[in-house]
Amino acid sequence: MKLIILDRDGVINEDSDAYIKTPDEWQAVPGSLDAIARLSRAGWRVVVASNQSGLARGYFSMDTLNAIHAKMRRELAQAGGHLDAIFVCPHGPDDGCRCRKPAPGLFEDIARRYDVNLAGVPTVGDSLRDLQAAVQLGCKPWLVRTGKGLRTLEKGGLPAGTEVRDNLAAIVDEWLMGE
Repeated sequence: MKLIILDRDGVINEDSDAYIKTPDEWQAVPGSLDAIARLSRAGWRVVVASNQSGLARGYFSMDTLNAIHAKMRRELAQAGGHLDAIFVCPHGPDDGCRCRKPAPGLFEDIARRYDVNLAGVPTVGDSLRDLQAAVQLGCKPWLVRTGKGLRTLEKGGLPAGTEVRDNLAAIVDEWLMGE
């Protein structure tokens, strides 16, 4: 099975330090939906793993988050793609959960759901915590410069073997050329 795990904010959609709180605020990163559609057509299972502490902070409800994801899925379908699943951590940074990245809980859930070892599975994020969570289960880390990616790159300390590209479309171009 060809599986890829993507962070949402900053990879698929534009990020905001004020959080994405409504469907109207959700705006795709240019090229990201087409990139996911190309992966879908090539037989990849595309899964999202996303911290959504705005739920715990009371910035939006689960119904609103579902509406945001419905918009993302609709726009992706219009581009000819689909997401296999969306895994979300609803907790805040002080809740001590196992699912909030950089903890590996979301990735453990994905491995269980698909009954796979995640060693070598590509994971794309824009923050250090995305990559830290991924490498704990052996995923191959990729950093995009979109979202918080440039800030993450400037801070350094990336996990060994992290590949860096401008955006999700550039990563998908490379992967699909190599198939």
